Amino acid sequence: MKCIVVYDSVYGNTKQVAEAIADQIKADGNEIALVSLRENAKPALNGDIMFLGSPTRMFKMTPAAKNFVKGLKTHGWKEQPIIMFDTMMGVPEDMAERSMGKWAVRGASPKLRDLAKSEGLNVQNAVLHIGVTGLKGPLTVTGKEEARQFAQQTMASLKK
Repeated sequence: MKCIVVYDSVYGNTKQVAEAIADQIKADGNEIALVSLRENAKPALNGDIMFLGSPTRMFKMTPAAKNFVKGLKTHGWKEQPIIMFDTMMGVPEDMAERSMGKWAVRGASPKLRDLAKSEGLNVQNAVLHIGVTGLKGPLTVTGKEEARQFAQQTMASLKK
């Protein structure tokens, strides 16, 4: 499968998560393209699956990530699955807790997911929150490993 990992990053934390996701997908034998929205606002979109990430800024996604989602249908990306991820402060250590209560709606990734759904895109419900330890980071100690595990589990579920 060909996967595209698209991300926006302000302080480099979301970039590190995107790289960890891409590394795991490649290690599992898939083709991968890693795309920064800061370097390429309108990337060529040719793939089977997309992971899309944004840092959480004032409880929202970045404008670049928002604009990218709004333009996806015009690039022919409608049926292929999209999986959202974000980085944010204050993320609970327990992975199960991150998908419940306020964490189910906080951060950039749930908002990206909801925007993509409103655009008629095939977005997966599960999102990934990776914690940062301060306003500018760094990632939590387990952040990259959590991203790799999420990528591996998500890819396995999509291949079924």
